Order: sequence, then structure tokens, then C-alpha cells
Amino acid sequence: MNSIPHNLVEGFQRFRERHFERNDSLYQQLVKEGQTPKTLVISCCDSRVDPALVLDCAPGDLFVIRNVANLVPPSEDRAGHHGTTAAIEYAIRILVVEHIIVLGHAHCGGINTLVKTGGVSNPDSYMADWMCLAESARASVMAEMPDASLEEKLHACEQRAILVSLKNLMTFSWVRERVEGGTLTLHGWYFDIEHGQLLRFDPAADRFEAL
Repeated sequence: MNSIPHNLVEGFQRFRERHFERNDSLYQQLVKEGQTPKTLVISCCDSRVDPALVLDCAPGDLFVIRNVANLVPPSEDRAGHHGTTAAIEYAIRILVVEHIIVLGHAHCGGINTLVKTGGVSNPDSYMADWMCLAESARASVMAEMPDASLEEKLHACEQRAILVSLKNLMTFSWVRERVEGGTLTLHGWYFDIEHGQLLRFDPAADRFEAL
């Protein structure tokens, strides 16, 4: 029960040797100057979709928020605890990021749950309740693609959930004002983990296209 995951400890030792025992000044610089990432990435908790690995970034490059299915709740009253919203506010108001990327992905377990439960929230499940944030994505896919295979519906819902999050971002005045002022750009990206492709949503074409 109290055993240590030795592979992680060994990984830390390699990390420490690489950055702290070879005169690597990166972390010293990050400590001295603080973090100044230009990009916020909102991604899924899925262990296969680490933004820093997928985008091959160095420490300090990205400010990352991870939750089930990379969802952004809409602006709402301040009752309760809002971890995702608080992190977005920090990125916008304190770090003053210039880009927000909502990074969805194929084979998302949260979207799979949403589709297979028909969007019905389960009061005994935090995850089912959370996934209701993307119910409009599921409903639109089911209405427009009734004869599609389950796999096709899942992929479509994964991508439309990204658009739901982008729409919800604009419900926050401090996001909307910066977007309209031209100092902040929102992006919808989709990582196809099966084929190793990265797609972006093109608003003009109204579809996801390969980057």
C-alpha cells in the first residue's frame, strides 16, 4: 500500500541530473524572472495527451489546465469552487497570455461516457455531471448524424465539444474584451492520437483541418 512508484523516482533523478547538475540555467532563469508563458492550453486529463510532450515544449512555455474532456464551464455565479475558471482568470489577468488553445483529442473517455449515457447526468457521479457541459455537442451530433457509426459520432462529438469550450470562454468579460481588442486569440485544436495528426478548427471553413 505504501510502496513507492520507483519508475517515477528514477525519472525525477534523470530530470534533476539534466536540469540541475549540468549547469542548465533554465530553471534558475524561471525562478529569477518568473514564468512568462504566452499560451494557455486547456487539455484533457488523459495520460496519453500531455500538451508539453505533444507540442514538444520546454518548461515555462505553456500554462496548462487539464480536466476531463478539456471543458470550459460558462461564466456563472461564484458559489462553489471553480478550479478551471480560476486558472483561466490567472492566465488572462496575471500572466496576460496571448493565445488560448483548447486541445481536444481522439478516444476521449469523457466524451465516450457522455455519448453512451445519452447526456443524462448521474447525481452519484461527478464525471457524469461535469460532462453535461458538453451536452449541446452530443445533442447536435445525434440530431445531424443519426445513421453514423458510434466511432464517427464519438469523433464528431469530441470536436464539437472543443467548440463548446471556445464559446464558453467568450462568456467571460475579461476574455471577450481582450479577444475583441485583438490582444488574445482563441484556438480549437484536435489531436488524433491514433494517426499522429494535429487538426485546427477553421472558422471560415467551419471545419477542422490538418496543421
